[in-house]
Amino acid sequence: MDYSEFNDSVSDLDEGSYAGLPIVSVPERKGQKIPAAGGAAWRISVTPYEKVEAFEEQFTLFLEEVDTTEVKAVIIGERPDPVDGEDAVVRSLVDNASRFPALRSLFLGAMRQEICEISWIEHGDVTPLLEAFPLLERLEVRGSEGLRLRPIRHGNLRILRFESGGLPVEVVRGVGACDLPALEYLELWFGMLEYGGDATVEDLEPILSGGRLPALRHLGLQNSEIQDEIAAAVASAPVVARLESLSLSMGSLTDTGAEALLSGQPLTHLRRLDLHHHFLSDAMMSRVRKALPGAETDLSGRERTSGPGYVAVAE
Repeated sequence: MDYSEFNDSVSDLDEGSYAGLPIVSVPERKGQKIPAAGGAAWRISVTPYEKVEAFEEQFTLFLEEVDTTEVKAVIIGERPDPVDGEDAVVRSLVDNASRFPALRSLFLGAMRQEICEISWIEHGDVTPLLEAFPLLERLEVRGSEGLRLRPIRHGNLRILRFESGGLPVEVVRGVGACDLPALEYLELWFGMLEYGGDATVEDLEPILSGGRLPALRHLGLQNSEIQDEIAAAVASAPVVARLESLSLSMGSLTDTGAEALLSGQPLTHLRRLDLHHHFLSDAMMSRVRKALPGAETDLSGRERTSGPGYVAVAE
């Protein structure tokens, strides 16, 4: 799998590509010229703080104007009230799941930062999406206020990402309790306790054991205030032996965490180790590179502080 499209850029996803398809906004009016339904990643977004019915109206127009049986990728952008945890988005998708038999990729919460900070974006329970779309291969969620995930078995999900300034422990535990036999790529942004990121290293044990993730090839445990503790846990985690790529980036990683990582199990099988946005010394950076001569190591973005380290994405 090519992991190059995943990084810490909190983009709007209103242009460019998503899931290998050009991003196209859903029609704003009937009769509008549009590309082939299966040849685009369709972005649904309304002007923030419009009437509550605005999203439902645009979604209805989407159903009427686009052959949704061919749609492969959907991006949900701005909602009428970005900080309202009401589940209209999930409900609209779930209630119309039969009209999206080809849907494989879904991104929730692709909002502009100037409209809504990542810590403000509210969601609800996203489990019904996985239940309603058993063929979904990629689910990404930005924002975590009110976010929930219940344990579930999903046989086709390959990519699962949560972008957050404070990921609730309920979601972390939910991921760990899910049976995801096809999952290849898992990325969690833990964020800060101040913004709801209350998971501990102990909560990661089911993920680090890898028992429910037999196909996992990339693991990202990122953007954490306890990045050193996570690195120490990863150093002896059974799941690491099957990985091709590991990311402990975006957090408060110091020489202490890097030392623990290098002192643990061998990492020479990794093709890529991403530690960008870190607090490592020159000497430790050199040690990391020498320890993994055959891997691509990202040690960019060294931060300097006289106090505690900080995460890349919080508010």
